[in-house]
Amino acid sequence: MEEFNHSYHACGVIATIAFLMINAVSNGQVRGDSYSEGCLGQTGARIWLFIGFMLAFGSLIASMWILFGGYVAKEKPIVYPGIAVFFQNAFIFFGGLVFKFGRMEDLWQ
Repeated sequence: MEEFNHSYHACGVIATIAFLMINAVSNGQVRGDSYSEGCLGQTGARIWLFIGFMLAFGSLIASMWILFGGYVAKEKPIVYPGIAVFFQNAFIFFGGLVFKFGRMEDLWQ
């Protein structure tokens, strides 16, 4: 049986960094309600959030590429590593969306 390639873990690491980037800025900072200082102000918060979403989508697409290109298209008898990498990234991605858009920030102020 073929060894599991350790470079596949990079998708999960990038997804985790994207998770932290997306949730590091509040919705008020993106709207400009509670953020006027800092490096670039509201524009900086929006750029930070955009880069976070780009990393999140990129890692999810890369995990699909690993699943289909490395396991499904080659018709390997064991596809578990590809499925595991995909679900790891999918759960991190959807967890980040739930934490970002499913919280009430009015109680914090």
